[in-house]
Amino acid sequence: MTRGSDVVGRVLRAGTTGFDCGTRSSSINGNQNFGAFVTVNISDGEDTQAIGLIYAIRIDDDPLARELVMAANVDNNALLDHRENRMVPVEICVINVGFAVNGDYYYNLPPRPPMSLTEVHLMTSDEVRRFTEQTDFIRLVLNARDVKPDELLAASLIYASYAYHESERYDFMVRCGRRVAQLLSHDLKRLSHILNLITPINTVG
Repeated sequence: MTRGSDVVGRVLRAGTTGFDCGTRSSSINGNQNFGAFVTVNISDGEDTQAIGLIYAIRIDDDPLARELVMAANVDNNALLDHRENRMVPVEICVINVGFAVNGDYYYNLPPRPPMSLTEVHLMTSDEVRRFTEQTDFIRLVLNARDVKPDELLAASLIYASYAYHESERYDFMVRCGRRVAQLLSHDLKRLSHILNLITPINTVG
């Protein structure tokens, strides 16, 4: 995983349940994925950050891209120039799953949203590990609306597992699976679906 100084984007709009941030396509890298953990300051006067999960990445409609798609023959140099040099706007959508105050983690919605244009950062491996040592964030993900909560939870757990040493990943996933089982004891079909999503393919069967 990457350094926490890696900027995901800047806040466009925000509420207590989540926020959207904007960047450009050339700033997207392999770590800004569905299920990644991010953090953003929500107060100038104290060390308070909202903690969220990326649940959607949207590339805005671009007239030049439409022209290139419709063209019969497209020069590779034109494609590379469009992808690497044009400032194509990208929106990254985040749901909140906790917050931090002076380094202490809380597993409920933050007290206030971040201000517009505040930088959003990827959490470091150490931060992800410390935050996920407690599994209470899982409840917020499972109850999230307007997202695909089961797929998002699975992606976030797989993402978080890489913050742990290889020898610890299995125990981490088992601990999270048990927490999901507690929360979904009334819905065995959904529980089975999530457990299948977080089970490595080469261990099935």
